Amino acid sequence: MAITTAKMLAHALKEFRYQNKLSQSQVALLAGVKQATVSAFENQPERSKVDTLFNLLSALELEITLSPRNKTTIPANNQVQEPTPDFDDEDW
Repeated sequence: MAITTAKMLAHALKEFRYQNKLSQSQVALLAGVKQATVSAFENQPERSKVDTLFNLLSALELEITLSPRNKTTIPANNQVQEPTPDFDDEDW
């Protein structure tokens, strides 16, 4: 699954937590954060700190692997055109 937004990442981590039958409190204990921090990440990931993300990934024994998207093209007029996203945020 390609994850391209903070909300998608939070959703993926929450689903992983559910699949492993872990509560927010259990993940918080493993991550060394408060339960409210886990909740905040799951509900408003764009407001979370990068350190929080890595603490949660560590607690869930997950890692991030980066791979390139479709290449961004720069036409002759030097205007950058972003690639078209694979899905619409409204799907979430």
